[in-house]
Amino acid sequence: MKKKFKINLLLQIVIAIGVGIGCGYIFPEWLGRLFATFNAIFSQFLGFLIPLIILGFVASAIADIGRNAGKMLVATAAIAYLATICSGFLSFAVGDTVFPHLITPKPLSSELPGASDLTPFFTIDIPPLMTVMTALVLAFLLGICIASLKGDTLRRCFSEFREVVEMAIRNVIIPLLPLYIFGIFLNMTYSGQVATVLGAFAKIILVIFALHVFLLILQYCIAALFVRRNPFKLLLTMLPAYFTALGTQSSAATIPVTLRQTMKMGVSEDVAGFVVPLCATIHMSGSTMKIVCCAIALMLMQGLLFDFPMFAGFVCMLGISIIAAPGVPGGAIMASLGILASILGFSETSQALMIALYIAMDSFGTACNVTGDGFIALIVDRIFRVGPKRNQSLYE
Repeated sequence: MKKKFKINLLLQIVIAIGVGIGCGYIFPEWLGRLFATFNAIFSQFLGFLIPLIILGFVASAIADIGRNAGKMLVATAAIAYLATICSGFLSFAVGDTVFPHLITPKPLSSELPGASDLTPFFTIDIPPLMTVMTALVLAFLLGICIASLKGDTLRRCFSEFREVVEMAIRNVIIPLLPLYIFGIFLNMTYSGQVATVLGAFAKIILVIFALHVFLLILQYCIAALFVRRNPFKLLLTMLPAYFTALGTQSSAATIPVTLRQTMKMGVSEDVAGFVVPLCATIHMSGSTMKIVCCAIALMLMQGLLFDFPMFAGFVCMLGISIIAAPGVPGGAIMASLGILASILGFSETSQALMIALYIAMDSFGTACNVTGDGFIALIVDRIFRVGPKRNQSLYE
C-alpha cells in the first residue's frame, strides 16, 4: 500500500501565494470576482469563529491551571507569561526602531493607474455571537469559576467545546486557508499592490529570524544567572530540540526531545517532566515575537498610527488569548485575529497578510518556543529542586 503524499501547510501557503500572483496577471475580472466572493464569505465565517476560539481556548486553559494550582505550577505559568510578554515588548522596541528605516508607508489600495480591487458578486453577513473583549472577559470569568467549583460538569463541557473549536479550525479553516490566501494575493496582484507587500515580507522575515536568535541567547543568559553556568553551553545542549521543532512545526510533537535535552542540562527528571509539557502549551515567546513584529510592519506599510500604550495593551492581551493555542495548526495567529482587529484596527486584508506571514515563519517561531522551554525549566528547577526525589508539597 502506497503512502499518501501530503503537502504541509507552509508549502500550501507558499504555492497559494505564487499561484495567486501569477493568476492575478491572467485571470479575467469575472473569475477574479468569483474568488473575491469566496474570500468575503470565508472572512465572515472567520470573524464569527474568532470569539468562539478565544472562549474555547482561554476558559478551558484557565480552568485547568486554576484547578491544579500548586506552587510549582503557578511559578511556571508566571515565568512563562512574563517571558511571553517580555518577548512582545522586545519585538515592539526593535520593530519601532528598525522597521521605519526598512518599510515605506504605502496603504493597501490601488497603486497602478486605473487599477482597482476585485469586488465580490455577493456576500453573506455572519455576525459573531459576541465581541472579542466580551469573549475574553467571559472566558476569564468562566475559567476562574470552573476552577473553583468541585463538580466536573462545566469543566468537561468546556473541554468538549474546545475540541469542537479545534475541529472547526482543523477541518474547515486550515484546509480552506490556502484558497483564502490565494484570493488575497490574486486581488493584490490585480490591483497592483503585490510588489510592495512581497518586498516588505522579505525584510520582515530576516529581522524576525535575527530577533529569535537574540531572544534565545538573552533567555539563556538570564537562566545562567540562576544556575551559574555557561549560557552558550546550555543553549548548545538544547539545539537538538530546536532543529526537531523546525521539522515537526509542533511544540507537542517535540516534547520527547525537549524533555531529554532539558535533563541533559542538569534539570531534575521530576521538574523537567512537569515543566516541559506545561510550557509546550503556555509558553509562546517566539509566536508573540512574530505576531508583534508583523503587526508593526503591516501598520507601518499602511501608514497607520500606533504607540507604546496601544501595543502594551495588545501584548498583555496576546499573552492570554493564545494560551493553549499551539495544539492547533496556526492556532496562535487564529486566536490573535480578534485582538488584532479590536485593539490595532486590522482590516480583513491585513489579517490575511498576518496569517500568511505568520505561517511562513511558523517553524522558526515553534523552535524558539520549544528551546525557550528549557530556560524556564532551569529557573524552576533552581527555585524548587530540593534533592534527587520529588518534593510532593510543591505540587499541592
